Formats: sequence, C-alpha cells, structure tokens
Amino acid sequence: MTKALILVDIQNDFCPNGSLAVNDGDKIIPVVNSIIDKFKNVIATQDWHPINHSSFALNNNKNIGDLIDLNGTVQVMWPNHCVQDSYGAEFVKDLDTDKITKVFQKGTDKNVDSYSGFYDNDHKKNTGLGDYLKDNNIDEIYVTGLATDYCVKYTVLDALNLGITTNVVIDAIKGVNLNSGDSEKAIQEMEKAGAKIVKSTEIIYT
Repeated sequence: MTKALILVDIQNDFCPNGSLAVNDGDKIIPVVNSIIDKFKNVIATQDWHPINHSSFALNNNKNIGDLIDLNGTVQVMWPNHCVQDSYGAEFVKDLDTDKITKVFQKGTDKNVDSYSGFYDNDHKKNTGLGDYLKDNNIDEIYVTGLATDYCVKYTVLDALNLGITTNVVIDAIKGVNLNSGDSEKAIQEMEKAGAKIVKSTEIIYT
C-alpha cells in the first residue's frame, strides 16, 4: 500500500490568536512535525475563503454559531477566517511546510462551505484530492490537523466513502467544540465509519 500523511487546515486562524482559534490548536504542530519525515507523500488542505463567503456570520447579519439553510445545506455561521491571501489563511510558521508535496485549497466558492478536504459540503464539487490520491496509487492515509469535529471529521468520512484506508492520528488533532463533547462524538463517528485511531508514536516509516 502507498501511504500519505494528510495535514488538515493547520493555519493561523485556527491556532491561538486566530479568528477561529481551536483550543490548544498549536499543540499538534510538534507532533505533526515529528511524523512528517516518515512519509514520502505529505498533503495539506488549506481553507481559502473569499471575503464575501456565505459561511461568515458578518455576511448574513447572524451571530457566530447560528445555523442557517444555505442552498439546502445546514450551515454554521463562523467568524471571518482563512480569507484568501490573508495572514490567517497562511500555514502556521512552525509547521514543517518544506515537506509538503501537494496543497489542496477548499472553501473557495462563496456560495458553499467545504469542511472536507475532498468535497464541498453539498458534495457537488470536488477539490481534486481524491483524484490525486488515485493517480498516485495512494490507498492509505494518516489524517492530522484542525479541527477534529469539522474539517478532520468530514475529510475522514469522505476518504472512507471513497474506499481509502484511513487512520486518524489521535494526538495530532484538536477540536472546536462549539458544543461540549463534539470532538469525542466526532472521534466515535469516525471510528464507527471504519477509521483506525492511532498514536503518532505507532507510525513507522512508510
């Protein structure tokens, strides 16, 4: 099996002082860096929103955390985050980005959000990640990043639906937890769907 490491949205806005900071989001970076050298294929996803994105509460006169119907899909209202070409959208500087072999940007369509690294939330458009894995004969992935209960979870679920053997590196993910326990529920959901939960120390060179 050809394997790849997936880095989900390890960006400034999801780390301390970011506009959508994940509690202790920066704590995963040393863990991620410690396993990057174990993979020949290191793929990053990057939230990359236009300033007028429809998931931003400010653009809808809503409060952060509100739910709206967005073209038939339930959409959480978020603070402005990961705006294209902004500091917040950049990868965290302590992340070992030199080892990244491919980046897939998501959330680029202002009319639909994209939690998953594979598809927009309505599953009508794909990012190209699935085709890239197939073209490079990658059939097993190890997923790290932010946030457990949103972009990590949906990336993992889509990977499993595509028939990709999927591992979640439990000490290299952190969650938003808009509601208490969201991250724990997400981990249970990923495991129930077929993901294997692993620790970074269990990963051998691929």
